[in-house]
Amino acid sequence: MALTDPASLPTLADLPASDAQSKYKPDASINKRVSIWRGDITKLEADMIVNAANKSLLGGGGVDGAIHRAAGPGLLRECRTLGGARTGEVKVTDGYDLPSKRVAHAVGPIYYEDEADLCAEQLQSCYARALEQCATHGGGSIGFSSISTGIYGYPIEDATRIALETTRKFLQEDKTVSGNCWRR
Repeated sequence: MALTDPASLPTLADLPASDAQSKYKPDASINKRVSIWRGDITKLEADMIVNAANKSLLGGGGVDGAIHRAAGPGLLRECRTLGGARTGEVKVTDGYDLPSKRVAHAVGPIYYEDEADLCAEQLQSCYARALEQCATHGGGSIGFSSISTGIYGYPIEDATRIALETTRKFLQEDKTVSGNCWRR
């Protein structure tokens, strides 16, 4: 199967201008570093991809299962040594048989409307910690799966806003990471 090079993806700067109101003024230096892409994250040749993991980090369904299957048995062996992770945490492994060098396993919240503020904090933590881990491991490209929006039930519009706001805030300070957001 064909692999996707993040550098070949169009960026937000390549999109036509919009008349939509935004609370953020467009920033060309950031928009040149962010792409929105729909595709198979296991085929992304990024320095790091972000797995929407469960607390055990041992694989599951959806994106988590697809990443574990594509990475091969080495990923599961390494994940067994990590002791799981709490909601909002991120742990990093090698990419093994994936085209990406590393995998950041982010444990997003299960969404409950009556705990929306806590869920938002935990989801923001996932994105911020994944970006920090990418920078810590040398920067480069990072590909995000849409954390908590599948079986965990996070509303996609709210999750997208949190992902993009967190990425923007991080990229305003850090120049080593380029963000590629993926949505299935």
